[in-house]
Amino acid sequence: MAPYNLLTATASLMARSFSAFYTNTPARCTSILCSANINPVKYLTSQTSGPPKRPLNGYMRYVLQQKPIMTSQNPEIKIVDLIRKIAQQWRMMSPEQKQPFQDASVQAMKQFKVDLQKYQAQLTPAQLQQQALEKRQRMTKRKAIRKKRELNILGKPKRSRTPFNIYMSEHFQEARGTTTQAKMKTLFDDWRNLLSHQRQVYIQLAEDDKIRYKNEMKSWEDHMMDIGREDLIREQTQRKKKKPADVKKKATKKTAAKSGKKATATRNSKASNKTKLSS
Repeated sequence: MAPYNLLTATASLMARSFSAFYTNTPARCTSILCSANINPVKYLTSQTSGPPKRPLNGYMRYVLQQKPIMTSQNPEIKIVDLIRKIAQQWRMMSPEQKQPFQDASVQAMKQFKVDLQKYQAQLTPAQLQQQALEKRQRMTKRKAIRKKRELNILGKPKRSRTPFNIYMSEHFQEARGTTTQAKMKTLFDDWRNLLSHQRQVYIQLAEDDKIRYKNEMKSWEDHMMDIGREDLIREQTQRKKKKPADVKKKATKKTAAKSGKKATATRNSKASNKTKLSS
C-alpha cells in the first residue's frame, strides 16, 4: 500500500476518534449535577506566586468533578476507559447541564485576566521581554508538533537512516548498560571498533534506505501536488519542477529570435534583389 494513502490514514484516525466515544458506552446520566455534592465553580484560578495559570474549560472541569466519583465506583477501570466514559457522558448532557461548568470557566477566565494584568504590572521590561520570547518559543514548538502530526496523517515517508542508526536498532536490546545513555555509549564504542567489512554491511543498508526514501518521497510529493498541497513539497523539488518550464520558455524565446532573424534576412535579401533589378 502506498505510504501517502490519505484516505486510509484519515479513516484510521476517525476510527480511533470514534472508538474513544462510542466504545463502552455508559447509560445516559440524568442526574449528573445532583449526584455529586461538588460545586463546579470551585475550580477557579488562584495563584499565590508566579504567573497565573490559564483556567480550565467547561469540559475539563466536568472531568475533574467526575473522575474521583467514577474511580470510586469502578476501582478496576483503566484511566483511558475512565476518560472515555466521562467524555461520553459529557456528550450526552443537555446544554442546561453543561451551563454551570461553562459559566465557571467564563468566571475563571475573567479572574485570570485580572490576575495576569497584576502580575505583568510587577515585571521589569527585561522580564516582559523574556516572557514574550518564551511565548514565541512555545508557539513555535506547538506549530512544529501540529505540522508533524499532520504529516503523519498524510503518510509522509520516514527519513532514511544512517549506518549507525541501523546498527543501533539491531543491537540495542543486547547492548551493555542499565540505562539508555549507557547503552548508547556502549553501542557507539562498539561501532567505532567494527572492522571495515563489518561496517560496510550497514553502509550498504543505509544506501538502500536512501533509495527507498527517495522513491517514496517522489510518490508522496506527486500525490501532494494532486490534492493541492504544494505547501508541503520540499523547495528543491519545487525548483526541479520549475526548471522544465523555464527551459521551454527559453527555447521558445530562442526560436522566436531565430525566426525574427530569418524574416529580417529574407526581407533584406528581397530588397537588395529589387535594387539590383531596378539598376
